[in-house]
Amino acid sequence: MTERAESGRMARRKRFLLVGVNVLLVLVGLIGGFMYRGIVDYRDVLDSTQLVVQTRSENQELVSQLGDEAAKLAALQAKLKSVQGALDAIVPAENTYNFGPNQSRTVADGRLIIGLVGAPANEGVNININGKQHAAAAGDVIHVALDPSTTCEVGVDSFDMFQAVLTASCAAVKPH
Repeated sequence: MTERAESGRMARRKRFLLVGVNVLLVLVGLIGGFMYRGIVDYRDVLDSTQLVVQTRSENQELVSQLGDEAAKLAALQAKLKSVQGALDAIVPAENTYNFGPNQSRTVADGRLIIGLVGAPANEGVNININGKQHAAAAGDVIHVALDPSTTCEVGVDSFDMFQAVLTASCAAVKPH
């Protein structure tokens, strides 16, 4: 029985050694896997940090560009407003015209040539319409018959000593 007992002990030792080696290999695998995962995670964190830094830098550049573009837009809007104001001073509304002293222009789709004769006076203005002179005050409307089918109206909206604001329009005569 001694031999058998010894061979049983040897078999147990071999099994214990085999189990121990397997447990040791599993532990080494777990530790190695944990360390590998730590290295991979560390690299991912470094890459993410680098991307965040790069994104912040790009964001700062874009914010700066946006500020520059906003300033350009504000300048262009101011310029547009001043140009629109100048245009409105020349032609404030449809069929409304500003005339300076001794200034003339063709209006109403080329049907009328209107000119302001001299500077406006306190009581009224002298207007030349297609070669015929008319005296008018603010609110007066001068009717001009171009031909039997077309009639035009020239109104004096307002005036001061530097300019007169006139309206001019033509329309076809409606048959009765």
